[in-house]
Amino acid sequence: MSRPLVAIVGRPNVGKSMLFNKLVGQRLSIVEDTPGVTRDRLYASSEWRGRTFDLVDTGGIEPSTDSEILLFMREQAQIAIDAATVIILVTDIRTGVTAADEDVATMLQRSRKPVVLAVNKADSTGATDPTLYEFYSLGLGDPIAVSAVHGHGTGDLLDACMEYFPAEEEEDAEDDVINVAVIGKPNVGKSSLINRILGEKRVIVSDIAGTTRDAVDTPFENQYGKYVFIDTAGIRRKSRVEERVEKFSVMRAQLAIERADVCLILIDGRDGVTEQDTKIAGLAHEAGKASIIVVNKWDLVEKETGTMEKMRKDIMRDLGFMSYSPILFISALTGQRTEKLFELINFVNDQSSMRITTGMLNNVLADAQARVQPPTDKGRRLKIYYMTQTGIKPPCFVIFCNSRELFHFSYQRYIENQIRSVFGLEGTPVHLIIRQKGEQE
Repeated sequence: MSRPLVAIVGRPNVGKSMLFNKLVGQRLSIVEDTPGVTRDRLYASSEWRGRTFDLVDTGGIEPSTDSEILLFMREQAQIAIDAATVIILVTDIRTGVTAADEDVATMLQRSRKPVVLAVNKADSTGATDPTLYEFYSLGLGDPIAVSAVHGHGTGDLLDACMEYFPAEEEEDAEDDVINVAVIGKPNVGKSSLINRILGEKRVIVSDIAGTTRDAVDTPFENQYGKYVFIDTAGIRRKSRVEERVEKFSVMRAQLAIERADVCLILIDGRDGVTEQDTKIAGLAHEAGKASIIVVNKWDLVEKETGTMEKMRKDIMRDLGFMSYSPILFISALTGQRTEKLFELINFVNDQSSMRITTGMLNNVLADAQARVQPPTDKGRRLKIYYMTQTGIKPPCFVIFCNSRELFHFSYQRYIENQIRSVFGLEGTPVHLIIRQKGEQE
């Protein structure tokens, strides 16, 4: 099913971001000596010994603090811990075991998640630094000396993490289960929708934005199929800083999206599409996930003739990059149209999994070129040789041509629209990869 998730946590300034970058193999997190530097990118995929897994970098945890920023970072780390398969606790060999390390270790033990202890900044090679043995006092098993700067010990660290990964056959055991992420800004009705689907009050519902703190995975089966619903509600508004709420909800959505087959993007029918809705929807689009735009609280919207159609047009305007996604108007409170969700979830999941033969694709490609000639530039004309499908979820197509430069974006969009007009592919993004003749993989 979903890939293993490894969360990197620890107190501020122990080298979490540098270790994250080393394990990912590229510089994604900003690295500074200043504790608490905000990072734009917290999530990435990596591979070790043939297994692909996800890594999440977090801000430093200060268990006892009144600082708004550090409280924010601690709760941000808690989100990652809740979703993780295994946790890497990063400490610093130069400072030894600190009171903050002990507090974080206690917090992780309470989570009952597997923890691998990394003692960072062990940059010298040769004899083991005696300070390493201090870290046994944290009660987290054998400490592993690593150097995020040089990469020493990272292989041993990943080996230790892999011991807690589920067997690959377990991951694929239930291919008929559809993982559904319910995403959206705080207080849009995600928990209410989960409760409506389940038919019981399994998730706490409140008007306070962010009542749900944990990333709750709920298995569910009915006449339509088997599902796992991932509730990703926002956080409590502890301050007047709106940016905090936005960062939390976006991070929760990002973690859930990567594990999902289908995303339900909830929008409050009273508010329409907000900037935060656009950002969260963009995460699902960029991740290549099948998506349904769900307009909730439709029972609370004052209606006139054509109200629904006007809202539909407004959504298509504001979320133009997701014009492929179906729109459903519901009320989680009354249950209005919620039953239709299952048919749509199954439909967009099937569309995202569609495989098309090379012969059929090239027939469509030939017809498309006959209708609209490929573009030219300075006497050179684009020549398209053939197209083939290379992947699903989302459907991915490789097109071979004589010049990538001549293959303008507008013509790529035209080819995509022709594919959609013949094969549907509703509810899913489509990825086109352009390759020049003679170009290597």
